[in-house]
Amino acid sequence: MYYTYNIMEKNLKNKLLPFILTVAVIILDQITKMIVVSKIPEYTIGCEFFGDFLRLIHVRNTGVAFSMGASWGQSIRRIMFLLVPVIVIGLVISVYFRNNDFTNLQRWAITGIIGGGLGNLIDRFFRPAGVVDFIDVKFYGLFGLDRWPTFNVADSAVVVCGIILLISFIVSIIKEEKNKKQTKQEGE
Repeated sequence: MYYTYNIMEKNLKNKLLPFILTVAVIILDQITKMIVVSKIPEYTIGCEFFGDFLRLIHVRNTGVAFSMGASWGQSIRRIMFLLVPVIVIGLVISVYFRNNDFTNLQRWAITGIIGGGLGNLIDRFFRPAGVVDFIDVKFYGLFGLDRWPTFNVADSAVVVCGIILLISFIVSIIKEEKNKKQTKQEGE
């Protein structure tokens, strides 16, 4: 029984440790947004780097990714952009703790995504003017865009950790298939 308790305790520690990334993303996201709000007037360029390749600007997003839904009515936006994300984040956290098959990398990626989601949710709850976005990158006409839609640290965490999670799932599936094939060949 003591052995089982130690395994459960270690498993819980392994699941809780990656939430350091969640907290770090939220803190970094909120600090950078506070700096932008206090130093750059809304809808202006604060500074540019590498010519106009990278700009720090201050815009507000009342929609979600790429400002989708910004023109929807206030009550629809509240439901879709406050209630639904809270439910989704709750479900992700539930799956996270119930699943013992995630690798450490997958756990860290998931908690980074959670941190990004919570960072933007904080803005949705406490910044009536919308989520603060401030990173503006030149996109050279790719996909018809002169500039990529403006984003923030939380958005970056969601995208980067989402890509890492997707790649790790693909690698896991490939390894699993390879192991199945090898086991089948050994059994013949």
